[in-house]
Amino acid sequence: MTDYSIYRLGTMERFGAICLGGLIGFTVFWLIYRNFIIACIAAPLGLLYPRYYARYLCKKRRDKLRLQFKDALQALTSLLTAGRSVENAFISLEKDLVLLIGEAQSDLIKELRIIVNRLNNGEQLEAGLQDFAARADLEEARNFAEAITICKRAGGDLVEVVRRTSQLISEKMEVELEVSVLIAQKKFESRLMMAMPFAFVGILGMMAADYMQPMRYGMGLVVMTICLLLLMLCSWWMIKIMEIKL
Repeated sequence: MTDYSIYRLGTMERFGAICLGGLIGFTVFWLIYRNFIIACIAAPLGLLYPRYYARYLCKKRRDKLRLQFKDALQALTSLLTAGRSVENAFISLEKDLVLLIGEAQSDLIKELRIIVNRLNNGEQLEAGLQDFAARADLEEARNFAEAITICKRAGGDLVEVVRRTSQLISEKMEVELEVSVLIAQKKFESRLMMAMPFAFVGILGMMAADYMQPMRYGMGLVVMTICLLLLMLCSWWMIKIMEIKL
């Protein structure tokens, strides 16, 4: 069973991440110091990059799962409005969702198949949903599973509760998606701002080598090291600012 809170890199993914991280470390230190030996010493910093790359892929997978879950809720609402029971709606949901998202082997489709198999084996619907919500670590999935569980225990119009809950969660996710689109431009601008100082130093080193020569030895190396540390601190701060949790 997939745990969506972590991402384990494959052999080729890890190797590619190490190579990319090593190349970035070599390039950055070479642009700053213009010293091949120092750049080679910094290249092994690429061994740290797979951890951050795995976090990026994990977030990307969960974001995709979250969007597909929103589509699943909309399709489920349509099936319930047509008069199906909740269990029958989940059994029929896979076919409609494949047509909606265009992927027959996506993570959410696989999870739906697991839930349906558990239903066919006599398990309760809420048990499969709670298991999926715990592994997906999505607030929307947890809220949906809790709504069905409470309704099953307390009684009431289960179809109407599920339909209303699906509608509210879908509306919430649509608003969050609009906010994400608005801040996407700012994230792109922040990446440009993080790259510009290194690009500027590199251009000066190529077009005005004599001007940058005093920074290649003595106190110049100390100044460049301090500037590099400040740039790295500033880049880390900008990344933290852009990590807006909706």
